[in-house]
Amino acid sequence: MIWNEAMECADRETMRTLQLEKLKKTVKYEYDHVPYYKKKLDDAGVAPEDIQSLEDIGKLPFMEKEDLAINYPTGLFARPKKDIIEIHASSGTTGKPKIVGYTREDIDIWSEILARGLAMAGCTDESVVHVSYGYGLFTGGFGPHYGGQKIGATVIPMSSGNTEKQITFLQDMKSDILCCTPSYAAAIAERCAQKGIKPDDLHLSAGIFGAEPWTQAMRDNIEKGLGIKAHDIYGLSEIMGPGVAVSCDENAGMHIAEDYFYPEIIDVDTHQVLPDGEKGELVLTTLGKQGFPLIRYRTRDICSITHEPCACGRTSVRMSRVYGRTDDMLIIRGVNVFPSQVETVIARFSELTMNYKLYVGRKNNNDTFELGVELAEGLPIDEMSFIEDLRRRLDHALREMLGIGCKVRFLSPGTLPRSEGKAVRVEDTRSYIE
Repeated sequence: MIWNEAMECADRETMRTLQLEKLKKTVKYEYDHVPYYKKKLDDAGVAPEDIQSLEDIGKLPFMEKEDLAINYPTGLFARPKKDIIEIHASSGTTGKPKIVGYTREDIDIWSEILARGLAMAGCTDESVVHVSYGYGLFTGGFGPHYGGQKIGATVIPMSSGNTEKQITFLQDMKSDILCCTPSYAAAIAERCAQKGIKPDDLHLSAGIFGAEPWTQAMRDNIEKGLGIKAHDIYGLSEIMGPGVAVSCDENAGMHIAEDYFYPEIIDVDTHQVLPDGEKGELVLTTLGKQGFPLIRYRTRDICSITHEPCACGRTSVRMSRVYGRTDDMLIIRGVNVFPSQVETVIARFSELTMNYKLYVGRKNNNDTFELGVELAEGLPIDEMSFIEDLRRRLDHALREMLGIGCKVRFLSPGTLPRSEGKAVRVEDTRSYIE
């Protein structure tokens, strides 16, 4: 189902005309209402009237998380407190959160983009949407909540945690749409299997999973474990929250709500805009956001985009799954390593589960790199030849993918804690070693 055909299926000329109109208004609006941004533009020698084409966006300076830290808590708000009806926050690198303010208009936009995303997953006004993202200052729960309500669906604000209760509600309330992190979806599927609950015993048809990077292999496992069609969702608190982009049934990238968010992909080092298909850092500009607008915000997320129309009929630009974050990338013995690369390798082995953790440290001035991964149930773990053969094959596959070796430690099923929110995949102690 397409929720807003006029916007989701607009021809490229119509969309670009709308984006330019909104971009001009956004730059002028932020210049007039945010003193810090006015100074940033003045220092760059750029005036709002210099923006006469979409390509002129390249004249504008980037906004980064450091800009948010400098202006903590509300220095980048473009509207007075009386117009801000809701506050959310995400963690920051300075120890202080990134505070985001929403006006009534912003909440309406958020509801609209999530209605589009939920509709991609088959949500209707007869659906029961089970939201297991965290509520509170975290934006994860509220986005699907507002979107489901806009469609007219029944929304269950479960939040995260208490997996037994989650499963009870999934069964008894006949929920058909599940919204949570992919790692928690995997945990729910695992617990259902342990309880003897089969996918057919649930009423789920689709899930919308995000807030952390995940691989196609993990998607396949979740779809099999819960008997659903899994959809990606992308967003970040600074821009709006979840719903900036959602994948359709084609699983060919996430459709960006580009009438509200203008995307660019830049080279991390040169900051030059890259063409379609090339991986780089995603930069987003809000179009029409009132309380906390951001222009050319560096997300730190690595992905690519394409403007090719989708087989689903939507013409909106699509972004790939996030491969990793520039600030989550591990540099081990001079080699760049993303946890998602390790996950891709693990998924190739039927003997392994997707429950793993990376341990990085330093010993004798050298980096140490270890992978702890749980074995699947029912394996002959007491047979030394079996374990050594598995270790040899996994080590070879990791070296081929990463370019470096990794000490492997096999764990018994259930050893690692299950995540109820974003999974913690890395423990890097190097910063604490002198």
